[in-house]
Amino acid sequence: MKKGLGILSALLLSVTLTACGSADEKENDKKIVVAASPTPHGEVVKHAAEAMEKKGYDVEVKIVNDYKVPNKLLDEGDVDANLFQHVPYLNAEKKTHHYKIEEVGKVFTTPMGVYSKKYKNLAEIPDGAEIFVSSNPAEEGRFLSFFVNEGVIKLKDGVKIEDAKFTDIVENKKNLKFNNKQSAEFLPKTYKNGEGAAVIMNSNYAIDNGIIPHKDAIALEDKSSPFANILAVQEGHKDDKKFQELIKVLQSEDMKAYINKEFGKDVVPYEK
Repeated sequence: MKKGLGILSALLLSVTLTACGSADEKENDKKIVVAASPTPHGEVVKHAAEAMEKKGYDVEVKIVNDYKVPNKLLDEGDVDANLFQHVPYLNAEKKTHHYKIEEVGKVFTTPMGVYSKKYKNLAEIPDGAEIFVSSNPAEEGRFLSFFVNEGVIKLKDGVKIEDAKFTDIVENKKNLKFNNKQSAEFLPKTYKNGEGAAVIMNSNYAIDNGIIPHKDAIALEDKSSPFANILAVQEGHKDDKKFQELIKVLQSEDMKAYINKEFGKDVVPYEK
């Protein structure tokens, strides 16, 4: 009799554990924690959370104001997704840190701009000028693109601008010097202090520091920029239903309208 009760108890425990496991799995399927830069990334995800709630999902935003942290959090499973980077940056991070991360889809572009307290346009920047840029090697082609487009700098044949490095420069007509010793978050202060001839920075850091890209920049990327920010997840999960639902919301007409209303020309929604 006792043996029978023992078997019954074991069966009941097994059923209970299975039920609990199923409940936890179901809850995890509806929960999404997204690591994002403060502005506009975090605000965009918060807006998406409202639409996702109507679909039965709970989206939580984890604000991270450091480019080196979000991929580490995602790779280690501390968050489910992140929104802060473009594909060239992700590729560089994967090469360096061997992260198992992949793109779900593109969301928007925060146009990079050239800012100066001394000059009104790129043509005015003199020979031998110092240009401050971030220490992010994945952005080097992006920094150079402004001067490549101006005909001031020429790159090696066959090098795509999104893959370009300072070492790919074969002609520098003005002998421009790129100072890349600072992290991106410190560049707004460098600009406000009037250091160097110009400062090249990401729009999200500009906006966070009260700088208005489309008004204050002397040059700004246009819609053709290949540096759209992406929703990223761990490898093998981009087709998970919850992430596909989230990218639909992030690329929706409602989201485009929200971005245009809140950020105007300073953030460009992704167009398929």
